[in-house]
Amino acid sequence: MKKRIAALTVALSLSMFGAAAVCAQPSATAAAPQAAAPATAAVSQAAAPAAAAATQTAVPAAGVAAKAATAPAKGGAAPAKITPNRGITIGMFALIIVVTMGVVVWAAKKTQTASDFYTAGGGITGFQNGWAIAGDYMSAASFLGMSGLISLYGIDGFMYAVGPMFSFIAILLVIAEPCRNAGKYTLGDILSFRSSPKVVRGVAALSTVTVSIFYLIAQMVGAGKLMQMLLNIPYRVSVIGVGALMVAYVVFGGMKATTWVQIIKASLLMGATTILCLLVAIKAGFNPVGFFTDVVSNSAIQEHVRMNVLKDVIAKPGVDYGQRFLEPGLFLKNPLDQISLGLAWALGAAGLPHILMRFFTVPSAKDARKSIIVALFLNSSFFFMISVIGFGAALYLTPQAISAVDKGGNMATLLLAQHMGGGPGSLGGDIFLAFICAVAFATILAVVSGLVLAASAAIAHDVYVNIIKDGKADQQLQVKVARITSLFVGTSAIVMGLMAEKENVVALVALAFAVAASGNFPVIMLSLFWRKFNTAGIVSGLVVGTVSALVLVMVSPVMTYPKKIAADAKKVVETLEKKQAGGAVLVEKELQALEKSRTEYVKNKDGKSMVGLDAPIFPLKNPGIVSVPLGFLAAVFGCLLFRERRAEEMFDEIDVRQNTGIGIASAADH
Repeated sequence: MKKRIAALTVALSLSMFGAAAVCAQPSATAAAPQAAAPATAAVSQAAAPAAAAATQTAVPAAGVAAKAATAPAKGGAAPAKITPNRGITIGMFALIIVVTMGVVVWAAKKTQTASDFYTAGGGITGFQNGWAIAGDYMSAASFLGMSGLISLYGIDGFMYAVGPMFSFIAILLVIAEPCRNAGKYTLGDILSFRSSPKVVRGVAALSTVTVSIFYLIAQMVGAGKLMQMLLNIPYRVSVIGVGALMVAYVVFGGMKATTWVQIIKASLLMGATTILCLLVAIKAGFNPVGFFTDVVSNSAIQEHVRMNVLKDVIAKPGVDYGQRFLEPGLFLKNPLDQISLGLAWALGAAGLPHILMRFFTVPSAKDARKSIIVALFLNSSFFFMISVIGFGAALYLTPQAISAVDKGGNMATLLLAQHMGGGPGSLGGDIFLAFICAVAFATILAVVSGLVLAASAAIAHDVYVNIIKDGKADQQLQVKVARITSLFVGTSAIVMGLMAEKENVVALVALAFAVAASGNFPVIMLSLFWRKFNTAGIVSGLVVGTVSALVLVMVSPVMTYPKKIAADAKKVVETLEKKQAGGAVLVEKELQALEKSRTEYVKNKDGKSMVGLDAPIFPLKNPGIVSVPLGFLAAVFGCLLFRERRAEEMFDEIDVRQNTGIGIASAADH
């Protein structure tokens, strides 16, 4: 058994146990799993939501949970509904709001010019900016969605956690320094330097708003659902409340307030994740081999993989369902999906507008590189710890108990925090759960603030100031327009968040990364490093990359297809009815599965997807493997078909600028 899981053990042991794994004596295996809570047949959506989860998709899950064969672990079984202490939780929420609003008041006094509003005057240090970038990237989808995905689908979820580490390597080596030296505030600034500025700024602004809006809606819906589930606050009230705070951060504080909110949030998130990961390691006796051996041999995990994931109503001879949890293919069944996902992760982050904006907040290219190194270290540590938390949740809570609370597993981290603190109803459990909930709340606030700032900058700076006013607007007018635009974008996000309550937000996160990787990244790369690149290439790359990613996601398996749900339910019905017809007596859990599957079949047999399809046309869950090459090819062919002499002549200037920083405005003294 140990040989079969050795590779995974090595991959995770450094993050899970660190140096302690070297010196600690192996202890007895972890406590027995809890009794599994019943989980009805459902369509499971791993919401995100970025990143991570960023690209997670809806996965059918039929069947019911079986009871674990062993006694419950200390702390008792996870409840069917997570119930934090309202007083403690709201108190922690209020503390975070008071602290962050204090930051806004302080930052508002220092925000006088357009440079202050968009980039904090370029006065953020590399170390501070690294923490802020990490805060931008570690979204609630990562904190809650990825751990939930791992707790339900094992190693496939781990692939989502590994991806972000590679994305920042691409940014560090290729993007950070040239973008800092060549740009000013936005993506449009980078692309328009040696092209027709008005056309390029307009298309770049449209791309920026598209990416930001998809990501923003997913965060708003996530905030509403989180508050509704945890504190019984109505969805609409939650969305409006989060939106109002978000608007206040950006409108009054600009980039300086947003940066410090991100730093506070990242510090809280790293602290909470470290504590929870350490508690899992302690419970496992700092023994990674024993930990993963327990995962493989856990009867509840085996039953979950068999019934809910593989849908083998009758166990197949010779199949080790526990081992399958540590093997790829439970979630991303097509190998091309993993390649496509890797492309989206590795290139998508380098094209995210709210990440690109952060390169302009530091005083030099050296600080830009330093900020990426800091962010890379923080993100790598965070996502490795999230992997440990996800496997720990599967072992100590069971996947059935997690999915009983939330079908997508998004409450796994919160449930594990409550369990590790002492269990439901205990003071320690209530305090730890409230703290983790408050951190998730701060995470959402910080991420949506960065997205609103990116979208408003594209509209105010690129469209209004440089297209409508032809660059002739004084500082006071620019700041005024930026604040009005931020208010408009924030209000729009609230309205769209309210309208999207029942939508598949997973698809929106997938769209954000796919568009960034397929449209933004190719044109940034070619604009910085190819002499012949021009206006036609930029427009072609942005339009084709963006549209292809949009279209492919809308017809991919990431969308919900009712007839597919019905087909899965029918398979369960036919299998159990055949067993019944053979004279066998169905046990209680099989009767429940039969009844639920019949209901699901009737409910979904005539349904269609959001775009009116019975089944996906595009077979992959992430379009990156197709849309990224299309974006590059369109950019290249567009450039070659419509040559532009001015763009070629100005390449030397931008080449010198991006390598030396000549011509960049110095940082403001704050």
